[in-house]
Formats: sequence, C-alpha cells, structure tokens
Amino acid sequence: MTRLLAALTTLAFVAACDDVVIAPAPTGGPAPATQGVPDELGSRQQSLRAFAEVVRRVEPVAERECRARTRDVNCDFRIIVDDRPNAPSNAFQTLDDDGRPLLVFTERLIDDARNVDELAFVMGHEAAHHVRGHIARQQQNAAAGAVIFGGLATTLTGGDATAIESAQRIGAQVGARTYSKDFELEADALGTVITAAAGYNPVNGAEFFNRIPDPGDRFLGTHPPNAQRIETVRRTAAGL
Repeated sequence: MTRLLAALTTLAFVAACDDVVIAPAPTGGPAPATQGVPDELGSRQQSLRAFAEVVRRVEPVAERECRARTRDVNCDFRIIVDDRPNAPSNAFQTLDDDGRPLLVFTERLIDDARNVDELAFVMGHEAAHHVRGHIARQQQNAAAGAVIFGGLATTLTGGDATAIESAQRIGAQVGARTYSKDFELEADALGTVITAAAGYNPVNGAEFFNRIPDPGDRFLGTHPPNAQRIETVRRTAAGL
C-alpha cells in the first residue's frame, strides 16, 4: 500500500477529523448480520479489497459532485492509505503542495469498518470537506481570530510584542474552531449524497457514530454530538 506522504506532516490545516476510535467487530466470529447491510468485513485482505472497490465507486462520484458544486477548484482526488503500524484509526482531507485534494485513511480505520457502507460514508464525508471548501474557510476564521485577539492584546498591553504574539496564536486557534461543528454537519450531509449516489447506504454507513466516543456539545469543541450527526444523515437520506 502507498505510504503516507511525508509532506503531510508539515501542513497546518486538515479538514476533519480528530482521531476516532471505532470499536472493531466482536472477536470469535463475524459481526451480527444487520438487515440491509451488505458485505460484512472480516480479514485484513477482505477489508483492503473492499476499500479498493469503494474507492473505485465513490471517487468518480465525489469528483462529479465537486465539479458540479464548485468553480476553479481542483476536483482530482487522490486517495492514500497510511500503513504506519502505530497510526490511529483516522481519516482526513488535506491538500498537497499543488492544491490537489488528498483523502487519507489509516489501515486501522479500514480494519475497524464493519461493512462497505461505513467505508463509503467516511470517504464521502472527507471528500465533502473539500467540496465545501472547509480548509480555506478554516484558514480565514483562524486569520480573523488572530487579528481580533492581537488587536485586543495591543490595546490592553500597550504593544507588548510577546503578549500580542501569544494572543494572536490563541486567537487563531479559537477562530479555527469557531465553525468546525458546522463544517462537520455540512460534510455529513453532502457525504450522504455522495455515498448514496455511489450505490451505498449512508444511513448504515453512519452507524459507526454509535461506536465512537460522543464529543457531546462542548464549547469550542471540534465535532458535534453523534446523535446530531446521525440525524443529519437520516434527514438528508430521506430527502434524496
């Protein structure tokens, strides 16, 4: 499998997603059968073959949606598997140095998925971050936060350079988080559209929210409550 590009470690912004810990299917046998859930996954080879098929079906749909919903945006997705042994269960969207959108999945997340619907939904969700322009919007929010906090520090400290620099750094962090929950819900909604258009079941795919820690509704948290995300997927899918 392709190793994660070393250059990714130098990028300041990614859309989504904190490390997620998805409980694997119970050991000692396959996951319980669920009506309407196809292709239960088991071994590493099964998971990787399923992932390759999901890429084949979801990528062209994501690129089509990107071209239809944007202008002057690079819609040529590149999907990368991070096969580092200690990489946590995670997926995220970022950009390479040329502005090409990258969707990065760790092998552990692929292993943890219970079915192809979950793989497809995560892929659609991460692609949706790019289509919605979340990296650029996050950068704009961070810059605005840095300006505001820097201005306050200038007024309060009389221009102390160290205090202003510290305030700008804090302001950038606050600004970057300001609309991150909205970004996640936007990506859930558009990811639902992409997943369904590729022939997968987004409602089944969103079941993985029931197996990750619920972030609740924390002030300046990066992710909305899991129940809100599941409801967003169900509502969007019902309207298709």
